[in-house]
Amino acid sequence: MQHSAAVDRALTEVGPRLKRLRTQRGVTLDALATSTGISKSTLSRLESGRRRPSLELLLPISLAHQVPLDELVGAPEVGDPRVRVRPRRANGNIVLPLTRQPGPIQTYKMILPAKRSTPELRTHEGYEWLYVLSGRLRLVLADHDLVLGPGEAAEFDTRLPHWFGSTGDGPVEMLSLFGRQGERVHVRARPRETAGHGG
Repeated sequence: MQHSAAVDRALTEVGPRLKRLRTQRGVTLDALATSTGISKSTLSRLESGRRRPSLELLLPISLAHQVPLDELVGAPEVGDPRVRVRPRRANGNIVLPLTRQPGPIQTYKMILPAKRSTPELRTHEGYEWLYVLSGRLRLVLADHDLVLGPGEAAEFDTRLPHWFGSTGDGPVEMLSLFGRQGERVHVRARPRETAGHGG
């Protein structure tokens, strides 16, 4: 495993780093043993790599040399925080998964082409929340036929017959949060209701 290899490599470099630091400062093993309370033989084995470094050993040494602990360890750099998004195509749409870990709610950015399609309503388990970033989104949900513009959102139970796509005026960029088991997201944004239709 890459993570394990990086840790092992960092640990094997501790010994030589400790010896280099001690000799650069002109400190003998005897003097370091006295100031840390760690036996000379343990310090020697630590520097030669025959003793695995531990927090109990490294803390007194870092205090004696007055250097930060991570300077002794040479901690591996934190991994690249950027999300590597791999777009995929689904039903003619570009879908970019934004959620890195499996979980109850998955997040996607979707780019829908600028073509007006005939709605093909479908149903499945789950609960979906949509947010339009740009363009005009047509959402058909049971008896509703809605158009959402930038900044508008809708949420619905996906067991209701539904379909969404571009109105044909141009491409649509949108965010989709989807809970497979029907989990509702915490944003309470609703599509505009038609007059005379109760909430």
